[in-house]
Amino acid sequence: METVTTSEDVDARESLPVDIDWATAASVGKRVARPGPRVTRYTSEQARIELIDAAVRAEGPVREVTGLADGLRVPSARVVDRAGWIDAAAHSMPAMLTDKTEPATGWSSKIAGAQTGGMLAFLSSAILGQYDPFSLDSETEEPGVLLLVAPNIIGVERQLRVVPSDFRYWVCLHEVTHRVQFSANPWIAGYMRDNVAGLADGDEDSVTQLLTRVTESLRSGKPREKGMIGVMQLLQSPEQFAAFERMLVLGTLLEGHADHVMDAVGPAHVPTVDSIRKAFDARRSGPKNPLQRLIRALIGMDAKIAQYVRGKAFVDEVVETVGMERFNTIWTSPETLPLASEIDEPSAWIARVL
Repeated sequence: METVTTSEDVDARESLPVDIDWATAASVGKRVARPGPRVTRYTSEQARIELIDAAVRAEGPVREVTGLADGLRVPSARVVDRAGWIDAAAHSMPAMLTDKTEPATGWSSKIAGAQTGGMLAFLSSAILGQYDPFSLDSETEEPGVLLLVAPNIIGVERQLRVVPSDFRYWVCLHEVTHRVQFSANPWIAGYMRDNVAGLADGDEDSVTQLLTRVTESLRSGKPREKGMIGVMQLLQSPEQFAAFERMLVLGTLLEGHADHVMDAVGPAHVPTVDSIRKAFDARRSGPKNPLQRLIRALIGMDAKIAQYVRGKAFVDEVVETVGMERFNTIWTSPETLPLASEIDEPSAWIARVL
């Protein structure tokens, strides 16, 4: 979960160029990232201990509610600061974006790295936690690492004036749900990587080709999505936009399912969950300054907010209609994932798949 977006944060990654100097990205990102809230060493250590414990305790209720990952090992989480998150992101993103093993070189890749570093710096102050299915766990050497960004969690709990222990556990419920989604269904990580590869397939279009595509699309009168998604629809080839749309639908499902689980588990395990949810939702949708609005639009954060809302509504309705056990058919394969048209019409997914 993020204050504005959760790493499953595929939206920002989808627009990244492949040839990026990730060492430059990490260096620039850490240099320009804003410092976190001021905390004592004692407070920082206590938060670290509590978050690690909360991530382990959250696993049982999440597995019970979802019916997923039963019997699998419960891994520990990594608690990081903003610089630590930037390092982790700069290490894991290349694994999802490309199969290349050689680092990118040349001035163009360094420029791309500097631009990406600026984006990572912005995201490092927004993300509360993130499940990274592409990095290896240092203890087991198996893929999958749960990251919790302690300074951001402390900052938000102070801003919202919520009970810290309750808020930390509540955040872990969301992120542990992502961990369970991927660990119970290993094919999802490969599906993500394949679709990202689809976004990068083909030669770069010339300006003439792009203008032709935009002109033909506008003349066709076909309905388009609003905002940044509509822009992507105009600029990408049909094959690229199809891959983009599949990633968007997957992200909507993952985030909506995690929010559903948070609300299902919360009342029994988080005493102040009602006040936390109310304050957090108000913060999500609250006004932003003009610069924040611009950055959010450029990297797709507003689309991410819609993912939480639309995805949760989809999961809520399907689970209420058919129960969690039958809902879990959704994790069988790419063919059982919802179509873009079904996210807002859960009954259509039920009719097609169940």
